[in-house]
Amino acid sequence: MHIEQLTYALGAELTGVKLADAIHDDGLFAEIRTALLKHRVLFLRDQDLASSEHVAFAQRFGELEDHPVAGSDPEHPGLVRIYKTPDQRPDRYENAWHSDATWREAPPFGAVLRCVECPPVGGDTMWANMALAYEKLPDNIKDKIANLRARHSIEATFGASMPMENRLALKAQYPDAEHPVVRTHPETGEKVLYVNVFTTHFTNFHTAEHVRYGQDANPGGADLLRYLISQAYIPEYQVRWRWKPKSVAIWDNSATQHYAVMDYPPCYRKMDRAGIIGTKPY
Repeated sequence: MHIEQLTYALGAELTGVKLADAIHDDGLFAEIRTALLKHRVLFLRDQDLASSEHVAFAQRFGELEDHPVAGSDPEHPGLVRIYKTPDQRPDRYENAWHSDATWREAPPFGAVLRCVECPPVGGDTMWANMALAYEKLPDNIKDKIANLRARHSIEATFGASMPMENRLALKAQYPDAEHPVVRTHPETGEKVLYVNVFTTHFTNFHTAEHVRYGQDANPGGADLLRYLISQAYIPEYQVRWRWKPKSVAIWDNSATQHYAVMDYPPCYRKMDRAGIIGTKPY
């Protein structure tokens, strides 16, 4: 297996390897997992993976999640079909910088995404290294956010366009989660900036006079949150991948954010994704 680093920030392309072989080859899988923790996101071309093999490979990292909005293929539980048609409008939360499902108490560890069909140009995906984003913050900001916690919500994001009855049902099934603004990577011990589009407000930034209806109403808190979220937008922290059919991306959701570029209508884009259950951030 050959590993080619793509940027100084994150990302590497693997060649000379078939992911289907790693389903049963413990040594090969260990190499891939080590590379993932080092490079944050791995890319491969020409992977002839059947849906069952896609699921089996992803399960080597851990149990697979069921996505509450996208659902999963009934024949292949844990595999989400992300199919975009030429007339489909962009999803405001897929086409935004985010870490997957931070509104869960235990967000995903990572994901394995496979391209089934893609446009001839466009439809790239970008990733940002949020451990690097934290490292580059000014010291005074690091001091300010060291002990901050924040609320993450599916109801305020995916639920925003739903009828109220459905929105309330979604919130009841998936209550808001509270996580540290700076999380510790569960395997490397690195500090990671952990706010994104699903983050609604800080829960302990405020003083009593700035709390309304249980939320932080201090404008300084809102400004700080916007600043922290914007760190993912910095090009020096990013890698960009151009898809081709049979390409695969594997990413560490604990240390990255990603953005699906919706610049390809009127074309189809068909992707299969398996998300791996993670642990509660600390």
